[in-house]
Amino acid sequence: MIRLNKVSLHLGNTDQNSSVHFELPHFEAKAGELVALTGPSGCGKSTLLNLISGLRRSEKGEVVVSGVDLKNLTPAELDRHRGANCGMIFQTFHLLAPFTASENVALGLRFGARNHKNPNKRAVEVLKRVGLGDRLDARPDQLSVGQRQRVAIARAIAGDAPILLADEPTGALDIQTGWEIFSLLKEIAEEDNRTLLLVTHDPAIAEKMPKSFDCSELVGPAKNILGEEVSAS
Repeated sequence: MIRLNKVSLHLGNTDQNSSVHFELPHFEAKAGELVALTGPSGCGKSTLLNLISGLRRSEKGEVVVSGVDLKNLTPAELDRHRGANCGMIFQTFHLLAPFTASENVALGLRFGARNHKNPNKRAVEVLKRVGLGDRLDARPDQLSVGQRQRVAIARAIAGDAPILLADEPTGALDIQTGWEIFSLLKEIAEEDNRTLLLVTHDPAIAEKMPKSFDCSELVGPAKNILGEEVSAS
């Protein structure tokens, strides 16, 4: 269960005249729910994911994930929260170039919050699940962009995190590959009863998700401590 209430923070420079204000009255996603996050670039979609993962802290309001309000956690506890609860998938893959597909997945397990007795075995299992059983020993530069994203998905699901946070996972892919990756993510989330929050600019993909949340009005002019808008000078 994810719940955000009356969350706000400033984005950008500390100088309010050159920053913007993120404000979210309420957002909720139940366990196993699939939600598309939509809206134009810069509207706060990625910020919402970062708040849920603990990569950003709210200045006001509550961010509750799996029954825990993240504002009460120390930086080390936030790291453990992210490793245990959130599988993260990005547009740019973030794979380590010197390592093979299976090593990239296994490394995430070795340094994550969930301890697996056999990271190498688990890496093979999830890579087979995403259709890369024959590419275990390939390095990122030996894989197509679609295959690299499959490795990233395998890494995200390997630790059994109940929440998948996907920030434009199809943005760098051609249309056909993008649909294949989206279908794979959706299938995994449904089969495993994982919560999936997926940022997308593609209305066709958003329509295939059971639920969508419009982020268009989350970001606006900076505000002072009284909640008044601050005009740029």
